[in-house]
Amino acid sequence: MLVEFRTKNFRSLRDEQVLSLVASTDKTLLDTHALDTGLKATPRLLKSAVVYGANASGKSNLIKALQYMRGVVMESAARQPGQTFVRLQPFKLDATSGSQPTEFEVTFLIDGVRYQYGFAMTAQRIVSEQLLVYKAFKPQRWFVRQFDAESGKDVYEFGSGLKGAKNLWEGATRPNALFLSMAVQLNSEALRPVFDWFANRLVIVNEQTPLSPQFSVQMLKQEAQRTAICDFLRAADISIADIEVATKQAMVHTIHFDLPAGKREDSASEQTVDEVKFHHVTEHGKAVFDLMDESSGTRNLLFLAGPILDILNKGLTLLVDELDTSLHTLLVQALVRLFHRPEINTAGAQLVFTTHDTSLLDAYGLFRRDQIWFVEKRPDQSSSLYPLLDFSPRKNEALERGYLQGRYGALPFLRNEALGAKH
Repeated sequence: MLVEFRTKNFRSLRDEQVLSLVASTDKTLLDTHALDTGLKATPRLLKSAVVYGANASGKSNLIKALQYMRGVVMESAARQPGQTFVRLQPFKLDATSGSQPTEFEVTFLIDGVRYQYGFAMTAQRIVSEQLLVYKAFKPQRWFVRQFDAESGKDVYEFGSGLKGAKNLWEGATRPNALFLSMAVQLNSEALRPVFDWFANRLVIVNEQTPLSPQFSVQMLKQEAQRTAICDFLRAADISIADIEVATKQAMVHTIHFDLPAGKREDSASEQTVDEVKFHHVTEHGKAVFDLMDESSGTRNLLFLAGPILDILNKGLTLLVDELDTSLHTLLVQALVRLFHRPEINTAGAQLVFTTHDTSLLDAYGLFRRDQIWFVEKRPDQSSSLYPLLDFSPRKNEALERGYLQGRYGALPFLRNEALGAKH
């Protein structure tokens, strides 16, 4: 489970921002909305968190920051010598941040062990990297890497907790690669759980990695999983009796443009194509619809259904930017409540999402007060992430009204002329 994520100097997140999923001491909804860890330092972790903020406030950048961190972990070992991180974007709207490193740190639990891993980087190289492992209350420092500008070399310190060919891994790690990634590529079993958390336990859905229908389509080809998806859609009050996937051969046409040569090439080949058919049944009749005949909301819900059922089954961590896109507010509530139901979420899955849907704030029993976060754009255009708990809200406080009245900030600033006001 995700415990905490920190980032600094990434896009609009100039100063260090911290998202924590550690539950407060509040007893409200504790049995359903949080999970006992058995650890003294973090006794309970939240199963979900929601982030509010105006357009361009920086809430999407929070998800992109963890996404970028994951990308560096997964890809840096394959980078060529001297290859720069061209997509790294530090804060640009002041005189100093553009030349400072970008920092990432994530803390998570795997099988009762807490890992705290982070690194700092510039476009040219990794500046620092470290891993703390909490097998007991006190941490074990497995490794620390720090770039020494004077010598132009990385300096490593290893703890006794890290077993394996440390000198070999150190020697193979280039300036633009992470030690973690290179060590796992060279068969470090001790570090593999950390790498695998990024690669296999973290799911991110946003504009850079939109939902693909293929995952749900493949699940629909298996009887038990098709039944689960149909039940999922019926629970959302969609009149679908069954979903059929017909596989057939079809001619697929592709067009390739060679811009330097000014040529266009057309080609056609026979490929296997999946066709999704929806069987609807009502009191007055029944009909079969193609995928594109369904509403965008139904399609989005189908594309979400497969991954979410898989995430709940495996206990993964899901981050979604703008979960409410094309989904009715009651459907969003239903999705969130799935993560809070102990009989369904048996493996400790988590959901973190951004939204503009303020009605969720007062939905009965949907959130504890420590699950609600805000992002606000400051006058200097940097973003600030903060929890609702900073305002010490009363129990049963009308959170939606308070938010729309500006009590918690994170609202869009609209000029009078944009509102149609007369002077």
